[in-house]
Amino acid sequence: MRPAVPADQYGPRVSGGTGAARVTAHRPGTRTAGATAHETDVLFAAAVRKALSTTRAYGGMVHLHSRDRRSLVLTTVAGVPLSLLSSVRRVAVAGPLPAAVCYRTGRTVTLADTEETMRRFPQLAVGMPYDFSSACVPISADGQIFGVLGALWPASHHGVPDRAGRQLRSIAHRLGTALAGLTAGGDRVEAAGETAVVELPTPAVAVARVGLFDWNLATGAMSADDELCELFGVAPADFDGRAAALIDRIAPSDLPEFRAAARAALDHGRVLATRFRVLDRQGRLHPLELWGRVPATGPSGRTHLVGTVVDTRTGTAAAAAVERLRDGVFSLDPDGLTSYVNRSCELLLNVRREELIGRYPWDVLPWLGDPVYEDRYRAAMMSQQPTAFLAHRPPDHWLAFSLYPDAHGVTGRVVAAEPPPGLPDVPTASPPVTRAAPGATYHLLQLASALSAAVSVEEVCRAVADQILPAFGGQQLAIYTVRDKRLHLASQRGYPAGFLDPFEGTPMGTRLPGVEALSTGTPIFFESVHQLSAAYPGIPIDEMGSWAFLPLIASGHPVGSCILGFDEARPFTVEERGVLTALGGFIAQALERARLYDAEFALARGLQQALLPHRLPKIDSVGIAARYLPGTEGMEIGGDWYDAIATSCGVCLVIGDVEGHNVGAAATMGQLRSAVRAFASGGEPPGDVLARTNRLLVDLDPGLLASCCLIYLEPATGRACAARAGHLPPLLRHPDGRTEVLHLRGGPLLGIDHGAEFPVTELRLAPGSILALYTDGLVEEAGISIDLGIDRLRAALAHADASTLEGLTDRLLGDARSSTHRADDVALLLTAYRPQ
Repeated sequence: MRPAVPADQYGPRVSGGTGAARVTAHRPGTRTAGATAHETDVLFAAAVRKALSTTRAYGGMVHLHSRDRRSLVLTTVAGVPLSLLSSVRRVAVAGPLPAAVCYRTGRTVTLADTEETMRRFPQLAVGMPYDFSSACVPISADGQIFGVLGALWPASHHGVPDRAGRQLRSIAHRLGTALAGLTAGGDRVEAAGETAVVELPTPAVAVARVGLFDWNLATGAMSADDELCELFGVAPADFDGRAAALIDRIAPSDLPEFRAAARAALDHGRVLATRFRVLDRQGRLHPLELWGRVPATGPSGRTHLVGTVVDTRTGTAAAAAVERLRDGVFSLDPDGLTSYVNRSCELLLNVRREELIGRYPWDVLPWLGDPVYEDRYRAAMMSQQPTAFLAHRPPDHWLAFSLYPDAHGVTGRVVAAEPPPGLPDVPTASPPVTRAAPGATYHLLQLASALSAAVSVEEVCRAVADQILPAFGGQQLAIYTVRDKRLHLASQRGYPAGFLDPFEGTPMGTRLPGVEALSTGTPIFFESVHQLSAAYPGIPIDEMGSWAFLPLIASGHPVGSCILGFDEARPFTVEERGVLTALGGFIAQALERARLYDAEFALARGLQQALLPHRLPKIDSVGIAARYLPGTEGMEIGGDWYDAIATSCGVCLVIGDVEGHNVGAAATMGQLRSAVRAFASGGEPPGDVLARTNRLLVDLDPGLLASCCLIYLEPATGRACAARAGHLPPLLRHPDGRTEVLHLRGGPLLGIDHGAEFPVTELRLAPGSILALYTDGLVEEAGISIDLGIDRLRAALAHADASTLEGLTDRLLGDARSSTHRADDVALLLTAYRPQ
């Protein structure tokens, strides 16, 4: 039996779940799935309300993981219009958004302001470019992470309020514990259905008082609540249950109309908004309204009038006060629909209020059709800060708008204004505007930004699979590219083994949806298996329930097709179709760019590999091992190189680094390596080798600088001579394991000064010593100094197992190899002095 969830887990229970979460029962004896889903809706709503009341946040939301655990779905939201959250309605777990990072790491993520958001999560800043503070905490218990609880605050220099993070974690832990209790009972908690919007209580301002009654018109008996008695100026304890006691309080001049309305109710079955005045306890008259109906009570016919008496003085007075203002005043609900417009606003906007009520202002008024004006409303709601802007109402009127938001909507003020100084002539009529909703635009830009950092075809496909596919709730992805008028699979995710094999090399012109989408340039959407089977009889179908086939076309050139599969039948909204269609264009451009880059990269990497030594010389009493690792970020090649040159007296050890990460850097590296090898092979001292190489680089003038370090080693004596040109200092491990940084005298970088000199330092190596030459990619790390990086390498060399030189080289490169975001390439050259 499932453990009971405490009814007061977060305070009072809420009702009216919307099915935003799915909880499926898996074993006999548990509650039905529907009952449990309602229970989770109540838990989520209560958690969000508790988060808002405890932390004083203006908005809160719950993201729950999907069935396949690849995406987080917005399940519950409060205080923020759902229409403003399109960019986070579904978040890829692998993506670079705060909720995803929080879910993956199990750690709290806080963002103090827009600046920090742009620095740490630029994709969020693109999708929601507004000023707010936020925090995300994991919903977890018993080793399970179910989702993320988030909260929003107005941006301030304080950032997230003190203790808010701890309070959110406490609420999320209690919610996680409740969900863990459901899973312990055999249920599976996952996101499904629509997002539940939790209504927040409105400000406690009484705009109307309502009294209830049941009046027997035949006998004169009346049942009335306390509020009705108070409205008539009668103490509830003094009311004797007779209608006459209340009717006596009505102004004599209004009695005839009141009695006529009551008699008319018997004939018509209802009475609506009959106005009359009564005396209060101070003897002052005030107006009331009567609303009621006469229900059929059986054989005796219509005898009872049941209804309400309403005192609307506060609301009426407020409305009248606003109507008297010369400033225009309007109100928008949280989604931006107009809910009130005063008379002055009608005149300033030149539109009747009936045309505005219940509609978006930017849809009714053509001169507000520019998306920038809707974005001002969005900015006010998301930042919960007042905002203002000017708008031109043709032919020659300028209006100043001020927006004052809270969680329940926006109050707006409009006044006439002067045109901005220095403004050029503006058209006398508003040009027709084809509107693109800012929300859809920001969502598109956010998803497209996932492709901006991908430069290889593999990276583009991975970005689509890891971030774009989960953002739409898809389970399958296939990307085909065109080659020799045939479609070839570039990447796939989620398909059964061998399912796509028959489609490999499909000729253009074949009647298949992916081919026809590319041929026509029009995306094809199938919302069910029936639709796909009817359009393409006999087409192989797996377990998916709906599909989107997107043409990938860049600059009018067919690049390929992208196929998205969804595990359930689903309708594709107009916004989804538009965003997916636009994304097809972004994916095509990214693939086309990546294919060109891959070709250049393969050429350049081949050039670089050809320029590095294919084998190292074998020298008696000397062991040499070397490694080169290309950078991973941007997939660009670098100018790092190493060499070991056998000379008449021993060996010349070389390490160097040409600035830049491109073909030019690789070519310059090849020239320098050849020059150093030629000069060193002639037996010249290391200082002279660097000086001649420097003059050569200055004369070649490639626009690049380089660093280099040379060490001549005589195996017979252990004597070494070293020279350095702006390169990092080598390391020397002594036979006892003690390791030091060799701070050699040195000259400037190669390529700066034609007459530069490079002093030589003499060393003496003891048997068993190891020299380490390296480039900056091995010791550089964001956030730490280069000196600290060098010291870390020194410590690693000192404590590593040096029984074999090859093994030692691999151990020193271990961290660099495991890094998936290595910005620079790495070269490492180890030399062990082991005389016989």
